[in-house]
Amino acid sequence: MSPTLTFFSPCPRGLEPLLADEIREQGGQTVQPISGGVQWQGSLRACYQVNLSSRLASRVLLRIATSPYRDEASLYQAAHAIDWPQWFSVERTLRVDVTAVRSPLNSVDFALLRIKDAICDRFRDACGERPSVDTRAPQVRISAFLDEREAVFYIDTSGEPLFKRGYRRARREAPLKENLAAGLIRLTGWDPAVDGFIDPMCGSGTIAIEAALIATATAPGKQRQFAFENLSLHDAPLWAEVRTDTIALERPARQQPILASDRDPAAIEDVRAGLRYWGLEDRVQVEVRDVTAAAAPGASGVWLTNPPYGVRMGSEPELIELYRAIGTTLKRRFAGWRCHFITEDRTLPRGLGLRESRRTPIFNGRLDCRLFEFRMVEGSARKRAD
Repeated sequence: MSPTLTFFSPCPRGLEPLLADEIREQGGQTVQPISGGVQWQGSLRACYQVNLSSRLASRVLLRIATSPYRDEASLYQAAHAIDWPQWFSVERTLRVDVTAVRSPLNSVDFALLRIKDAICDRFRDACGERPSVDTRAPQVRISAFLDEREAVFYIDTSGEPLFKRGYRRARREAPLKENLAAGLIRLTGWDPAVDGFIDPMCGSGTIAIEAALIATATAPGKQRQFAFENLSLHDAPLWAEVRTDTIALERPARQQPILASDRDPAAIEDVRAGLRYWGLEDRVQVEVRDVTAAAAPGASGVWLTNPPYGVRMGSEPELIELYRAIGTTLKRRFAGWRCHFITEDRTLPRGLGLRESRRTPIFNGRLDCRLFEFRMVEGSARKRAD
């Protein structure tokens, strides 16, 4: 029996309850959502499962020590007291990151330097040599969180953030991270066995590709490596078992359609490249099309999009006209559909000429956004849905 370990998994703000549910489904215990993430406990198997299968977490951080501190000297002592050679070998390269909230220390950069020195000095005392530091592509990442009294030390079991699935090779920076896109899909309540799905302003296709991964139960981490493979506690046979069992759960593509369209041909090529990465070219219908020409592929489904038209419609007449045209498209062609937009713009419902049935606070990075839902009802599009 592997010991019970303690973890923290950050996620986009607003998705914490959904991530807590997901971690429970993947074997986590004593799961507690807090602002910015989820604290939980679990076995090494659960650590592997969440890294491999979580669609919402950004990382899986293993808590290894908590210590009070007062100043830089006591912080050094706290870090030096940890048996770092127990966790990884001196041959591994490392990086240290520090986050501080209400810390009494004057400099976070100096705190980071003292923690790094403490780790390297502990290795020198135990092994006679110090590990190398690599800030660009480290094999082991150490994270420290400092508040006004305590320092909490973590080892990152993920490595690259979990939202980096590996398929994004777009020439442009996508406006949504993959785990936020997956969380938005979950917030809509989409059931791929029942409902169609469309993103008619898909850009590089993050939302549509995440929908395809969900529909086929494809583990988002199956194409990548993880930092836990560089730690002393790594159990290679157990990891191989978890990976094999998870991939065996993938299912054939469902019949309900997933559509992705955009008026930019270059963006559509990015979508196709992302689908090829997963072997899901046949799962998503991709085409160059203006949003105002979008048509529902079935009697019911989910429309989800991130309109790339600036923070506010404001005084730009062409944007006001565009939103009015989108509202007309929804009323005429999407009766029976649940239509969702993520945006910073609180005036979006007025611009569309619709009344939202729900608005959910969600953060896209530092942007305080809302996920608006409009339930399109035949013959009464402006009424709030029951």
